[in-house]
Amino acid sequence: MRAKCSVILMVAATCVAQPSSSRTADDDTHGRVDAIFKPWDSGGTPGCAVAISRNGSLDYARGYGLSNLEHSIPITPDSVFLAASISKQFTAFSIGLLAQRGKLSLDDDIRKYLPEMPDYGRTITIAHLIHHTNGLREQGQLLNLAGWRGEDMYTEEDILWALRRQRQLNFEPGAEIVYGNAAYTLLGVIVRRVSGQSLREFAESRIFMPLGMTHTEFRDDHTRIVKRRTPAYSLREGGGWSESVPNIDHYGSTGLYTTVEDLLKWEQNLLDARIGGPGLVASMQRSGRLNDGQETGYGGGLRLGNYRGLRTISHDGADGGYRAEAVLFPDQRLAIVALCNGATIEPTSLTRQVAEVYLGDQMTTPALAPAVAATDFQASALTGAYWSPGTGEVVQLVWTEGALRQAGIPTPFVQIGAGIFRPSDQPHEWRFVPPAAGAPPGAQADLHIRDSWPTRRVFQRITTPPPSGAALNKFAGRYHSVDTDMTYSVRVLDGRLKLSWPRGYDITLEAVGGDHFVGSRGTVTFTRTASGAISGLTISNRRLRRLLAERV
Repeated sequence: MRAKCSVILMVAATCVAQPSSSRTADDDTHGRVDAIFKPWDSGGTPGCAVAISRNGSLDYARGYGLSNLEHSIPITPDSVFLAASISKQFTAFSIGLLAQRGKLSLDDDIRKYLPEMPDYGRTITIAHLIHHTNGLREQGQLLNLAGWRGEDMYTEEDILWALRRQRQLNFEPGAEIVYGNAAYTLLGVIVRRVSGQSLREFAESRIFMPLGMTHTEFRDDHTRIVKRRTPAYSLREGGGWSESVPNIDHYGSTGLYTTVEDLLKWEQNLLDARIGGPGLVASMQRSGRLNDGQETGYGGGLRLGNYRGLRTISHDGADGGYRAEAVLFPDQRLAIVALCNGATIEPTSLTRQVAEVYLGDQMTTPALAPAVAATDFQASALTGAYWSPGTGEVVQLVWTEGALRQAGIPTPFVQIGAGIFRPSDQPHEWRFVPPAAGAPPGAQADLHIRDSWPTRRVFQRITTPPPSGAALNKFAGRYHSVDTDMTYSVRVLDGRLKLSWPRGYDITLEAVGGDHFVGSRGTVTFTRTASGAISGLTISNRRLRRLLAERV
């Protein structure tokens, strides 16, 4: 290896190791990394740039696949990608720098800086925004339900418009954690209103330039030229690729363009606190807590966890066709960054495979809970639709090809305990809880789901039969939502309900029982008056609960 040294502004010289063209003792290690990314190294497809550092020195960096499919430009470590939600840690760090200077407090009510936000009778603090414990509805879904198409321009003002209209939260601030993007868009606005600089300007002067991240910027104007920018792609129906680049003029939750080697410099700052100091860097890596004291596993734009017994600090990102992951093993001082430009690529899985190459002999636990023996009857009896009174969502379980599965998702569940399952490749837990002693005859088991967040969602089996035929007609009509300023149309077509609203949204609703239906935007539940007449509908999904539209 040969060392490359540079001096950035007035910061002391730093040296990072660069791969040399000669053979080294790490050839076998690097060859195993290449093997992981081989599927994207054959040409003609999108791929990834990958960089790995050990003890503060660059150990390996390579590009796999094409940056630009139209011009056959290969990906290199210098290719610039949209890092999507990896952006959040830089937004949180900017807020931390302002708090360090006494310009704001994390305990401040956000309405001190965002007076246009509604008063929900419960204080939302800046800390609630940082830790995803705020209860705000998901910004992109609100705009979709207000008529914005996926390819439309999304601006900061559009998002503020949508958030100002919301009459309720998903949950009481601090009661739960639900990951979302609206909070970090608002944090970006707070940075501008408190500092007098845009988040782009603030982060460049206070973070990127001091760390020598010379190829990193928040892009606040979608027309701005970004040198060496890599387009992103998704699979086209019928074969081939389509360009899939977000068309946005907002940032804070996303919007960061960077390279793998620049992100390694930031990962190193999470270890040595060259900027911000030990106190701020430590606070970024401190978990938020719920009102009951439970840790959330999310710090300042950072996921705090472990992989196979080793502590990790990480974040992923997905926006358009971009996929990203940055993971730091702080105790082993190993950092791995993968930036990809294909929507089918899963960089979180790939970076963990790379970690096994470097740290496999130090890992002490399996990545996933092992399977246990079970009979087909035990699992097949659990099929059906389950509704959550807390979130308004419906999940459906089916039994196909000898395995329990979630409807619409091909991967089977794996049983890991008595009445406990996980999706085949996820460390989540789906636990079936039998009725309590003394429950009435015919009582059904509840389903408790714990995904990557500690808050469990409780679901009850739907036992009411779904309406069909002429019974569907009573749901037809027009429904208006104040929260989105949109009127939705429900009609019966070919024996099924259709939910429609302007600009091309036309969603088939599948009846699952009683007044519950499911479609591509989540669960639609119709509401009734005391006399039983249909009075409205609610739309619910993981990040948006019970958005109400009243019948007109």
